[in-house]
Amino acid sequence: MADAWVPLALTLKVAGWATLINLFLGTGVGYALARWRFPGRDLLDAAFTLPMVMPPTVLGYYLLVVIGSQGVLGAWLLQHFGIRLIFTVEAAIIAATIVAFPLVFKAARAAFETVDPQLEDAARTLGINEWAIFFRVSLPLAWRGILAGLLLSFARALGEFGATLMVAGSIVGKTQTLSIAVYEAVQAGQDNTANFLVIVTSITCVAVLLTAGRLVPGRIPARG
Repeated sequence: MADAWVPLALTLKVAGWATLINLFLGTGVGYALARWRFPGRDLLDAAFTLPMVMPPTVLGYYLLVVIGSQGVLGAWLLQHFGIRLIFTVEAAIIAATIVAFPLVFKAARAAFETVDPQLEDAARTLGINEWAIFFRVSLPLAWRGILAGLLLSFARALGEFGATLMVAGSIVGKTQTLSIAVYEAVQAGQDNTANFLVIVTSITCVAVLLTAGRLVPGRIPARG
């Protein structure tokens, strides 16, 4: 059972990095689509939301096409910098980031759309630049929704399985996250280990959701 803490630590690391990356990417993209009007905005919104509904194995295949050793980006990184992303913890982080991204993006966009544009316009009349308006007006009014999305994103990254397995594999102590460890234990007939891992995963996810309820008063925004 002691070995079960290794995939837990790895899972927390992967989910933590994925959530941190999505804090910047999801918030930035959510703000852009909430405030800017341009042709194809709805199509772009659908594309950013796609990982939420796409089968994980299909998403994993697309990731292999991009970051695999023969992929568009993976082959270039390997040839010019000797960087191999496939079957690494970095690949697991990339997979978790993409899968959980829509939760932050949708929450951030919805939160920024509730901010009254007149408040931002009033700040502009005072000569405040756009960066200052974002950090002093828009973000303080939208932070609750963004935080809700981040916590849900973290919980989603904790349970990521399909895409991670395809691009990172199941290397014990290196890329084997909790969900993959449960799968491997079940396949090997190690019921005690599987039960323990399931309990650890469930407690961790419940703890995250309870934290979300305490930090974000009221109803957490819906996914879509």
